[in-house]
Amino acid sequence: MESLELQDITFKWLNGGVTRMDGGAMFGVVPKPLWSRKYEVNEKNQIELRTDPIYFQLDGKNVLIESGIGSGKLTDKQKRNYGVTEESSIGDSLNSLGLTPEDIDIILMTHMHFDHACGLSKYEGDHLVSVFPNAEIYTSRTEWDEMRNPNMRSKNTYWKENWECITHQVKPFTDEVEVLPGVKMIHTGGHSEGHSIITIERGGSKFIHMADLMPTHAHKNPLWVLAYDDYPMTSIHAKEKWIQKAVDEGYWFLFYHDAVYRALKWNGKGEVEESIKREK
Repeated sequence: MESLELQDITFKWLNGGVTRMDGGAMFGVVPKPLWSRKYEVNEKNQIELRTDPIYFQLDGKNVLIESGIGSGKLTDKQKRNYGVTEESSIGDSLNSLGLTPEDIDIILMTHMHFDHACGLSKYEGDHLVSVFPNAEIYTSRTEWDEMRNPNMRSKNTYWKENWECITHQVKPFTDEVEVLPGVKMIHTGGHSEGHSIITIERGGSKFIHMADLMPTHAHKNPLWVLAYDDYPMTSIHAKEKWIQKAVDEGYWFLFYHDAVYRALKWNGKGEVEESIKREK
């Protein structure tokens, strides 16, 4: 289990499963000869995307960023379509830290697409129950509203199986919320109308999780946005603002999907200055 430890905070990446999505969709209008130089692609034109929640403990609270792809929730057809070869084993990851899912106090959901939210619930017999029954689950009000009332396009990724049994745990916010001292969720829109990013500032160290505005290190160029983005120009403007700010101010970038890097820092020349790579 990879970790990043700075000042009074340690991030650990749990095993949330893996998808292999179409590279063309993940890089939108960017030609394959360009993006394939920066991110490995297989013979089916699929790229590996982890769905690994980021755990940290702060001020006595056990916190997760995102929830993984879940286990036992996807049909064989869905696994095939999304290139899922491994489902979540969050319980095992937490056990290795001396924790259980019941010990999680807070979950920060940047958005509620299936590959982020499937891990919030599980089947017990024929019924769905919360995986993290004691957690407060934060997401933007805009995201939560669309999750429960998806439109023609978004109904393919906002599933009632991922929200019905956790309704009482959700704490929606508008614009921005400071969940813990120095831990903020900021509504950006772009990838989805309710998409948010996370910034963490503790003891002189700064971190940012751009979520699906920048799912991998190869998406650093503000113009390289996903075909899945509902509002691509909003994504571009948000990336221009936040990536530049984070680089200028020495933030660590934390990744949920990246199959190469768990976290990294870029210098002003666009070079990777420090990094934590995923162990394969």
